[in-house]
Amino acid sequence: MTAYILISVLILIACVLLTLVVLVQNSKGGGLASNFSSSNQFMGVRKTADFLEKTTWTLAIILLALSLLSIFVIPRNRNTQNVQQSEIQSRVDENAQPVQDYQPGPSDKDK
Repeated sequence: MTAYILISVLILIACVLLTLVVLVQNSKGGGLASNFSSSNQFMGVRKTADFLEKTTWTLAIILLALSLLSIFVIPRNRNTQNVQQSEIQSRVDENAQPVQDYQPGPSDKDK
């Protein structure tokens, strides 16, 4: 159960980071990255765009891998069917009464 919660939290963090990185990227219309370009003069515009693109692809791959990994750690109760079957059997046993003086019907005699 704790592995499932841990992976769920990591998926949530990856989603939030991916959303922020996509919003910061410079689109053809300017985007939010145009506001931050003056503070990133030492890296240059092209290096910033490459970094953001690599970060986007990395976070997308991490999100995919975590989603696939979560399939294997989903908590399942495999004994549910056995518990239900034994409960039904115990109730049948409690209510069952032995058959006294059974006499076969006309269709049972032919068999």
